[in-house]
Amino acid sequence: MLHLKLPTDPRWVNVAEKDIEEILVDHAYCEQKAASSCISLIVLYPDKEKLVETLTPIVAEEWSHFERVLDELKKRGLGLGRMRKDEYVNKLLKLQRKGQGHENQLTDKLLICALIEARSCERFKLLWQNLDDENLQKFYYELMVSEAGHYTTFIELARHYQDREIVDQRWQEILKEEAEIINNLGYREGRMH
Repeated sequence: MLHLKLPTDPRWVNVAEKDIEEILVDHAYCEQKAASSCISLIVLYPDKEKLVETLTPIVAEEWSHFERVLDELKKRGLGLGRMRKDEYVNKLLKLQRKGQGHENQLTDKLLICALIEARSCERFKLLWQNLDDENLQKFYYELMVSEAGHYTTFIELARHYQDREIVDQRWQEILKEEAEIINNLGYREGRMH
Protein backbone atom coordinates (compact mmCIF):
# COMPACT_ATOMS: atom_id res chain seq x y z
CA MET A 1 0.00 0.00 0.00
CA LEU A 2 2.80 2.46 0.82
CA HIS A 3 4.69 1.87 -2.45
CA LEU A 4 8.06 2.66 -0.89
CA LYS A 5 10.84 1.63 -3.25
CA LEU A 6 13.26 0.60 -0.50
CA PRO A 7 11.93 -1.01 2.67
CA THR A 8 13.53 -0.14 5.96
CA ASP A 9 16.38 -2.45 6.89
CA PRO A 10 14.85 -4.87 9.44
CA ARG A 11 17.83 -4.26 11.74
CA TRP A 12 16.51 -0.71 12.28
CA VAL A 13 13.90 -1.96 14.74
CA ASN A 14 16.57 -3.77 16.80
CA VAL A 15 18.60 -0.58 17.06
CA ALA A 16 15.43 1.42 17.81
CA GLU A 17 14.34 -0.89 20.61
CA LYS A 18 17.72 -0.61 22.32
CA ASP A 19 17.47 3.17 22.20
CA ILE A 20 13.71 3.62 22.55
CA GLU A 21 14.07 6.77 24.66
CA GLU A 22 15.96 8.52 21.86
CA ILE A 23 13.46 7.22 19.32
CA LEU A 24 10.64 8.69 21.40
CA VAL A 25 12.37 12.08 21.59
CA ASP A 26 12.95 12.08 17.84
CA HIS A 27 9.39 10.89 17.27
CA ALA A 28 7.99 13.73 19.38
CA TYR A 29 9.75 16.28 17.20
CA CYS A 30 8.56 14.48 14.05
CA GLU A 31 4.96 14.88 15.21
CA GLN A 32 5.54 18.55 16.06
CA LYS A 33 7.04 19.13 12.60
CA ALA A 34 4.13 17.31 10.93
CA ALA A 35 1.66 19.67 12.64
CA SER A 36 3.84 22.66 11.68
CA SER A 37 4.04 21.50 8.06
CA CYS A 38 0.27 21.35 7.80
CA ILE A 39 -0.03 24.82 9.35
CA SER A 40 2.53 26.12 6.85
CA LEU A 41 0.57 24.68 3.93
CA ILE A 42 -2.61 26.33 5.21
CA VAL A 43 -0.80 29.67 5.56
CA LEU A 44 0.81 29.39 2.11
CA TYR A 45 -2.40 28.32 0.36
CA PRO A 46 -5.35 29.91 2.21
CA ASP A 47 -7.23 30.16 -1.10
CA LYS A 48 -7.25 26.35 -1.49
CA GLU A 49 -10.46 25.65 0.40
CA LYS A 50 -10.25 21.85 0.24
CA LEU A 51 -6.65 21.93 1.46
CA VAL A 52 -7.55 24.17 4.42
CA GLU A 53 -10.58 22.05 5.35
CA THR A 54 -8.64 18.79 5.03
CA LEU A 55 -5.45 19.81 6.82
CA THR A 56 -7.01 21.67 9.75
CA PRO A 57 -8.09 18.49 11.58
CA ILE A 58 -4.76 16.85 10.71
CA VAL A 59 -2.97 19.69 12.53
CA ALA A 60 -4.96 18.85 15.65
CA GLU A 61 -4.36 15.13 15.23
CA GLU A 62 -0.60 15.51 14.73
CA TRP A 63 -0.43 17.76 17.78
CA SER A 64 -2.31 15.16 19.81
CA HIS A 65 0.29 12.61 18.66
CA PHE A 66 3.00 14.96 19.90
CA GLU A 67 1.26 15.12 23.28
CA ARG A 68 0.95 11.33 23.39
CA VAL A 69 4.66 10.90 22.71
CA LEU A 70 5.40 13.41 25.46
CA ASP A 71 3.30 11.25 27.80
CA GLU A 72 5.36 8.20 26.84
CA LEU A 73 8.54 10.12 27.63
CA LYS A 74 7.11 11.29 30.95
CA LYS A 75 6.22 7.68 31.91
CA ARG A 76 9.91 6.88 31.54
CA GLY A 77 11.04 9.90 33.54
CA LEU A 78 12.44 11.59 30.43
CA GLY A 79 12.14 15.10 29.06
CA LEU A 80 11.82 16.28 25.50
CA GLY A 81 15.41 17.33 25.06
CA ARG A 82 16.65 19.42 22.17
CA MET A 83 15.46 19.11 18.62
CA ARG A 84 18.00 17.59 16.26
CA LYS A 85 18.61 18.27 12.61
CA ASP A 86 16.51 15.90 10.49
CA GLU A 87 18.76 14.93 7.57
CA TYR A 88 16.07 12.75 6.02
CA VAL A 89 13.46 15.51 5.82
CA ASN A 90 16.03 18.12 4.78
CA LYS A 91 17.12 15.93 1.87
CA LEU A 92 13.48 15.37 0.87
CA LEU A 93 12.79 19.11 0.93
CA LYS A 94 15.61 19.61 -1.58
CA LEU A 95 13.56 17.57 -4.06
CA GLN A 96 10.98 20.36 -4.32
CA ARG A 97 11.03 21.94 -7.74
CA LYS A 98 11.65 25.67 -7.83
CA GLY A 99 10.51 28.05 -10.52
CA GLN A 100 8.22 25.51 -12.16
CA GLY A 101 4.90 27.05 -11.30
CA HIS A 102 2.66 27.33 -8.30
CA GLU A 103 0.82 24.05 -9.00
CA ASN A 104 4.02 21.99 -9.33
CA GLN A 105 5.35 23.45 -6.08
CA LEU A 106 2.13 22.59 -4.27
CA THR A 107 2.21 19.07 -5.73
CA ASP A 108 5.78 18.57 -4.53
CA LYS A 109 5.00 19.86 -1.04
CA LEU A 110 2.00 17.55 -0.73
CA LEU A 111 3.87 14.53 -2.08
CA ILE A 112 6.81 15.07 0.25
CA CYS A 113 4.38 15.23 3.17
CA ALA A 114 2.79 12.01 1.89
CA LEU A 115 6.18 10.35 1.69
CA ILE A 116 7.17 11.32 5.23
CA GLU A 117 3.85 9.92 6.47
CA ALA A 118 4.37 6.71 4.46
CA ARG A 119 7.87 6.16 5.83
CA SER A 120 6.64 6.88 9.37
CA CYS A 121 3.78 4.43 8.87
CA GLU A 122 6.22 1.74 7.74
CA ARG A 123 8.47 2.28 10.74
CA PHE A 124 5.55 2.40 13.17
CA LYS A 125 4.48 -0.96 11.78
CA LEU A 126 7.93 -2.38 12.47
CA LEU A 127 7.76 -1.07 16.04
CA TRP A 128 4.23 -2.41 16.53
CA GLN A 129 5.20 -5.86 15.30
CA ASN A 130 8.58 -6.15 17.03
CA LEU A 131 8.72 -4.26 20.31
CA ASP A 132 8.53 -6.25 23.53
CA ASP A 133 6.72 -3.43 25.36
CA GLU A 134 2.99 -4.17 24.89
CA ASN A 135 1.94 -0.59 25.65
CA LEU A 136 4.28 0.75 22.98
CA GLN A 137 3.08 -1.93 20.57
CA LYS A 138 -0.50 -0.67 20.95
CA PHE A 139 0.66 2.94 20.76
CA TYR A 140 2.54 2.38 17.51
CA TYR A 141 -0.28 0.36 16.01
CA GLU A 142 -2.69 3.27 16.55
CA LEU A 143 -0.22 5.76 15.10
CA MET A 144 0.52 3.47 12.14
CA VAL A 145 -3.18 3.48 11.20
CA SER A 146 -3.32 7.26 11.52
CA GLU A 147 -0.20 7.85 9.40
CA ALA A 148 -1.56 5.58 6.67
CA GLY A 149 -4.64 7.79 6.52
CA HIS A 150 -2.54 10.95 6.35
CA TYR A 151 -0.38 9.48 3.60
CA THR A 152 -3.40 8.83 1.37
CA THR A 153 -4.92 12.22 2.24
CA PHE A 154 -1.86 14.09 0.96
CA ILE A 155 -1.85 12.08 -2.27
CA GLU A 156 -5.56 12.76 -2.77
CA LEU A 157 -5.04 16.48 -2.18
CA ALA A 158 -2.25 16.58 -4.76
CA ARG A 159 -4.55 14.85 -7.25
CA HIS A 160 -7.32 17.32 -6.45
CA TYR A 161 -5.16 20.29 -7.42
CA GLN A 162 -3.31 18.80 -10.37
CA ASP A 163 -3.94 16.19 -13.04
CA ARG A 164 -3.71 12.67 -11.65
CA GLU A 165 -1.28 11.51 -14.33
CA ILE A 166 1.13 14.37 -13.57
CA VAL A 167 0.88 13.71 -9.82
CA ASP A 168 1.40 9.97 -10.23
CA GLN A 169 4.44 10.48 -12.44
CA ARG A 170 5.96 12.95 -9.98
CA TRP A 171 5.14 10.58 -7.10
CA GLN A 172 7.17 7.81 -8.77
CA GLU A 173 10.10 10.19 -9.26
CA ILE A 174 10.04 11.26 -5.63
CA LEU A 175 9.71 7.66 -4.42
CA LYS A 176 12.80 6.71 -6.42
CA GLU A 177 14.79 9.61 -5.03
CA GLU A 178 13.64 8.87 -1.49
CA ALA A 179 14.93 5.30 -1.84
CA GLU A 180 18.36 6.71 -2.67
CA ILE A 181 18.18 9.01 0.35
CA ILE A 182 17.26 6.09 2.63
CA ASN A 183 20.01 3.95 1.13
CA ASN A 184 22.63 6.66 1.64
CA LEU A 185 21.54 7.53 5.17
CA GLY A 186 21.13 3.94 6.28
CA TYR A 187 19.60 3.52 9.70
CA ARG A 188 20.73 5.88 12.35
CA GLU A 189 20.59 5.37 16.09
CA GLY A 190 17.92 7.30 17.90
CA ARG A 191 16.17 8.41 14.73
CA MET A 192 12.68 7.70 13.50
CA HIS A 193 13.73 8.39 9.89
